[in-house]
Amino acid sequence: MGSAAIHRRLAPALAVLTAAGLLAVATPAEAQAAANCPGRKVRTLPFSTGSVVVYKRGGYVCAVTLAGRPGVERKMSVSVRARGGRPVVDEGRYKYHAGPVTVHAGRRCVWVKGAVGGRSVSSGWILC
Repeated sequence: MGSAAIHRRLAPALAVLTAAGLLAVATPAEAQAAANCPGRKVRTLPFSTGSVVVYKRGGYVCAVTLAGRPGVERKMSVSVRARGGRPVVDEGRYKYHAGPVTVHAGRRCVWVKGAVGGRSVSSGWILC
């Protein structure tokens, strides 16, 4: 087998490995959130001490609060509420993230909140 044939066979595998490595290096926190929440990312709600990443799959909405400076234990929370329902909440002292929390929203709007330390974000009604 010639050199060109080897390159043609290895190129797709090398591209996949490179993309996977770049994802892991570029955004490890969001990669962790993606592992916890199924579906596609539909919103990122940034705030001064972190961010809330929101995913949607079918009629389900999932959210994770990510610490801006991971590794230091602090109070964190995340909640998701479908319109007409009760919020699903995860709160406690975490080093990396709070959540994931998932609700079945169907076609209803959702309200997402997240906090790290004393700072927070609230989405208002979204994904309507």
